[in-house]
Amino acid sequence: MSRHELLLFEALREGLEEEMERDPRVCIMGEDVGHYGGSYKVSKGLAEKFGDLRVLDTPIAENSFTGMAVGAAMTGLRPVVEGMNMGFLLLAFNQISDNCGMLHYTSGGQFTIPTVIRGPGGVGRQLGAEHSQRLESYFQSIPGIQMVACSTPYNAKGLMKAAIRSENPVVLFEHVLLYNLKERIPDEEYVLSLEEAEMVRPGEHVTILTYSRMRYHVMQAVKTLVNKGYDPEVIDIRSLKPFDLYTIGNSVKKTHRVLIVEECMRTGGIGASLTAAINENFHDYLDAPIICLSSQDVPTPYAGTLENWTVVQPPQIVTAVEQLCQ
Repeated sequence: MSRHELLLFEALREGLEEEMERDPRVCIMGEDVGHYGGSYKVSKGLAEKFGDLRVLDTPIAENSFTGMAVGAAMTGLRPVVEGMNMGFLLLAFNQISDNCGMLHYTSGGQFTIPTVIRGPGGVGRQLGAEHSQRLESYFQSIPGIQMVACSTPYNAKGLMKAAIRSENPVVLFEHVLLYNLKERIPDEEYVLSLEEAEMVRPGEHVTILTYSRMRYHVMQAVKTLVNKGYDPEVIDIRSLKPFDLYTIGNSVKKTHRVLIVEECMRTGGIGASLTAAINENFHDYLDAPIICLSSQDVPTPYAGTLENWTVVQPPQIVTAVEQLCQ
C-alpha cells in the first residue's frame, strides 16, 4: 500500500480538503481560517481554492458564528467551525448545548445539525490558564453531541472525514502539542469510525486507557514497564462520547486491571465517567480498584515547571502500574 508522510495538522487539512471537494455543502468558518490559513494552518490554502464564502473569516464572536453554523446546518450546509483555541468555545456553550445538541430533538426530528466543532485544546507549553483548557469535561454531558479526540496524523484525517460525514454534531478535539507529529498515512481514501477505540499495544497484565497527548506519556512509561517485566495493554479510547465499551470491556476481561490516564480534570472529567462505566458494566472482572490519573483541579500555571506538575508525567504512570500489579 502506497503511503505519504505528513504532519498532523496537514492530515487534518487533507481530510478537510477532500471532503470539501467531495461535497459542495461542506464549509469552514472561524477566526483567521481564510487568508491567514488558520492559527495552526489547518485551513492553509483552502480559501484560495474554494473561495471566501466556503472558507469564511468571521469576527471575534464565537457565539455568533457558532450560532450561524447551526442555522447553516439546519438549512442544508455542513459547516466546520474552528475555535482558534478550545477555551474560546465556552463563549458558544449555549449554541453548542442548546442548539447543536438539542435541535434535532426539539424540532421533532425536522432538522439535523451536521456540524463539526474543532480546534486546539489541552495544556500546551506555557500558554497560560485560559489557553490550556480541556473542554471534554464540559461538553460530555450535553445530550445529542458526539466527541472524538485525535492523536496521530492517521486518525486525525480519518476522524475529521467521519465527523464531517456524520449527521450528528461532532466535537473534534485536537491537541495543541500534537500538530507537528509526523506519520506515513495511506494514499487511498479511508474514513474511521467515530465510535471505536484504537488498540495501540496488546498486553496481558493491565489495561491502560488514554487519549490525545497522554497516549505519548503512556507509551514513554510503557518502555520502562516492559524493561521491568510488565506487559501493559494500551488503548487510545478516541471516542470520548460514547465510549467504545466493547473494546474496553474485552480488554478488562483479559487483564482484570485498569489504569486511566488523562489530561482532563480530576473532578467530573472523562476519567470519572469512564471509571463509572467500567464499574457498572465490568465490575465482576476487576481484580483491583480502577486507578485514574488526571490533571490537578487548578488553573494551569504559566511557569513551565509548575505546569508540568499539574499534568500526569510518565513516572507516575509507571508507579501506578506497579501498584495495580502487586
